[in-house]
Amino acid sequence: MKKKRGVASLTAALTVAALLSAGVPEQRAVAAEPGADRSSSRVESGFLRGVDLDTVTIPELQARMRGGHLTSSELTRAYLRRIKAVDPKINAVLRTDPTALSQAAASDVRHRLGKVRGPLDGIPVLLKDNVNTRDMPTTAGSLALAGSPPDRDAELVGELRAAGAVILGKANMSEWANFRAAKPTSGWSAVGGQTHNPYVLDRNPCGSSSGSAAAIAASLAQVAIGTETDGSIVCPAGMNGVVGHKPSLGLVSRSGVVPISAEQDTAGPLARNVVDTAIAFSVLSGHDATDADGLTEAFPRPGSLRGKRIGLWRLPSLGADVDALMTRTAARLRAAGAQVVEVTPPYQDRLAELEFPALLSEFHRDIDAYLASRNGPRDLAGLIEFNRTHPAERTCFAGQELFEQALAAPSTTDPRYRAMRAELKDLSRRSIDETMAAHGLDAIASPANPPAWTTDCARGDNDVIPSSTPAAVAGYPSLSVPAGFVGELPVGLLLMAGDHQDDDLLSLGAAVEQRLHAWRAPRYLPSVTSHTAGQRLSGGSGADRADLVGGEMELVRQTAIGAEGRDGGPASAQLVHAAVRGRSAAGGRRVPQLQAARVVRVDDDVAPRPL
Repeated sequence: MKKKRGVASLTAALTVAALLSAGVPEQRAVAAEPGADRSSSRVESGFLRGVDLDTVTIPELQARMRGGHLTSSELTRAYLRRIKAVDPKINAVLRTDPTALSQAAASDVRHRLGKVRGPLDGIPVLLKDNVNTRDMPTTAGSLALAGSPPDRDAELVGELRAAGAVILGKANMSEWANFRAAKPTSGWSAVGGQTHNPYVLDRNPCGSSSGSAAAIAASLAQVAIGTETDGSIVCPAGMNGVVGHKPSLGLVSRSGVVPISAEQDTAGPLARNVVDTAIAFSVLSGHDATDADGLTEAFPRPGSLRGKRIGLWRLPSLGADVDALMTRTAARLRAAGAQVVEVTPPYQDRLAELEFPALLSEFHRDIDAYLASRNGPRDLAGLIEFNRTHPAERTCFAGQELFEQALAAPSTTDPRYRAMRAELKDLSRRSIDETMAAHGLDAIASPANPPAWTTDCARGDNDVIPSSTPAAVAGYPSLSVPAGFVGELPVGLLLMAGDHQDDDLLSLGAAVEQRLHAWRAPRYLPSVTSHTAGQRLSGGSGADRADLVGGEMELVRQTAIGAEGRDGGPASAQLVHAAVRGRSAAGGRRVPQLQAARVVRVDDDVAPRPL
């Protein structure tokens, strides 16, 4: 058995690895000083003592704090200033924590005394507003929960506090994680209004972790926490050009998180690079990482993708421009020594048929249990009545069809439900396991998202994104990393692997990130010219449709043409391996699980959509 060590020792190990792999932090950060394409207002809020908040990593920040060149208080103030300066454009941050600066000051004392708790000590973190905090409201975007805060923190918040993270505030989200209406608008909540995509402001941020992803894209925090039931970490990550990790089911506690389904819900981190994502996951999953023993394995080597086998699930239904980007992505991975083969995971039609009815039953069970712990409506029936009597809940979209369907759904004790969930678990796991075994794969890759559609309350979301479903239903890990751009709009590459293979997936994701170098900072464009070449698949007025998975499914409208993004990318696969080292594939702590969501509508009119 490997000897376990505290996360504090991991800080030193990651810092050493960062210095060896990326150069001295001061040199790297200063090299990114503002150029002609940056506005003065962005530069003023985006730089701190030579540190570019867009590109700096947690190991680099810790190296500066250890060397006395930076304090957590300075870093926290910089992010608070940036929220004040930039967030009015995107509306991603609901509230900041009034204790953030006192948390940072406590971290500064620990740094001075040499009692740093680990790599997240002093690092500002935003929480999605469905994660319970004892000192701030937790609303899931709904006015029904906008009264007094919960009695206690979610368990994952306790892990963050114990690691010394600075809880910076709460991020906006899609109300009830997009599990309320048949035609919701992602990024909108009655509590917070509409979150905008930082790349093009009239475009949608996708999924229910929309505020978390948009805030990270705009460099309003170093890390954000999102939640996913099916797609709501990885789609917002892809659509906002950042990294998002949906962990294996059970590795992160779902205790104290507003639920959709205990069978699929999980929290996970979003960051601007894979290294920071892996460090945050290490804390969220509550394990002690090993220290510097064997760290030489984590140093970068040429050809870190050499010999890796990746199955590309192309999903041409997302449009010609996304498909062309996948072709270019595969070519880049092959040039780095990876073997890329085309695959189509089986059983997807059946998964799409079964998932939503199962989630309805689970939502009724799990939301009733959660509401019983809070002030406000005590159960789903009370919540439905609240929405009927509060017009502010209907200012973007009026419906609560999913609530009403869940209220009438079979109980989770019903044999019909149990058969559905058993079949879902079996087929979803087989879809990944059989595909990986048949081709000898290290991971399956697919587009994480289409180019962002125009936000429109009257129409609702305009999305069909099936790539997240196999891993989400199976409870397997998935990871979105930036792949490139269609015009001004980011597209992510979604990687998925087998159960509890999170460590290997993060390491592979960092190698892919290094090779693709697809990240670039948002420009906050108000709009872009719409083009349709190669993207529309079938007709319709105002929204494109295709006959997929046995029903009419809304397809994303093409919004811009263009080529891949320019270089810019960050951290190393080897640093990620160091961050997660010491947790075996089967050795993760099994605790209950967490949430975000994906709306799959049950009638023929409706489509799967990420929440």
